[in-house]
Amino acid sequence: MHASSRFQGRSAGLGLALLSAFAFGGSGVAAKPLIEAGLDPLHVVWLRVAGAALIMLPVAWRHRNLVRERPALLAGFGLFAVAGVQAFYFASISRIPVGVALLVEYLAPALVLGWVRFVQRRPVTRAAAVGVVLAVGGLACVVEVWAGLSFDLLGLLLALGAACCQVGYFVLSDRGGQDGRSGDGAEPPHPVGVIAYGLIVGAAVLTVVARPWGMDWALLGGSAGMNGDEVPAWLLLGWIVLLATVLAYATGVVSVRMLSPQVAGVVACLEAVIATGLAWVLLGEHLSAPQLIGGFVVLTGAFIAQSAAPKPPSGPVAAGAGTGAVAGPVEDELSHGRAPH
Repeated sequence: MHASSRFQGRSAGLGLALLSAFAFGGSGVAAKPLIEAGLDPLHVVWLRVAGAALIMLPVAWRHRNLVRERPALLAGFGLFAVAGVQAFYFASISRIPVGVALLVEYLAPALVLGWVRFVQRRPVTRAAAVGVVLAVGGLACVVEVWAGLSFDLLGLLLALGAACCQVGYFVLSDRGGQDGRSGDGAEPPHPVGVIAYGLIVGAAVLTVVARPWGMDWALLGGSAGMNGDEVPAWLLLGWIVLLATVLAYATGVVSVRMLSPQVAGVVACLEAVIATGLAWVLLGEHLSAPQLIGGFVVLTGAFIAQSAAPKPPSGPVAAGAGTGAVAGPVEDELSHGRAPH
């Protein structure tokens, strides 16, 4: 009976993780037509974050103690995982294909390992190093370096900026979550509460940066082209806010609670596959065979880099450092319910 219950819980967790990956993967596909219809990428990001923050206000009120207990973590999540990642990602998809932008962003686990190895001066496993090499090599195929970077260079740099924002969030949350790992019995912050406040902080920051009062609001009452078809702009916006943000975050967090971080990490890698497939079907963005192979290599390398356990710390430099490529329970819950698109 107990084994059957455990199996059912695992199956439900996998289903929720797949739903989360599908929801996250559809954000770029829904956002790109709005951008091409005339909305500034920053305005689309603001609409997404502000709408989701409004919906998550009851959750934020329930976890209002986090404002006093974890202000640095909330600020880091809002600045990096919400405002930074999404602003760079949406700006990048206005110039390069959705699938390519997301694959570039999957360099984040490799960049985190670079931080651990060269900044924290901690050794990493051979498997992790192999993951980094695979991710970089696969990315070279995705952007077709032999063709002299056939993609827009600024678009690639913007996508890389999104990856760097994820790294900044992982590093900050590692420091902010150490008191929950210090052995004093302190509970780690509730991930849904962190997400709610991250959205609120992100909306506040993006309001200053995007200046939505200058947006052409009339565009939301019109339509946007999606591979030759006209789709109501409000429907795409609802997709971005309700499905690609609120539903994606909620199901992602719950699935990590029901699964191990390693299993959730495997499913999370499907996000790029789903995004590429949706962009192919709905936007007509076709990738070549070398790019598809390169994308598979990027995802393989990202998974290896993210799930590889580090070598035990040695010496005073490593003392107090995190315990994984994305270290600690807070990061396990939030990175796999991740910064997202």
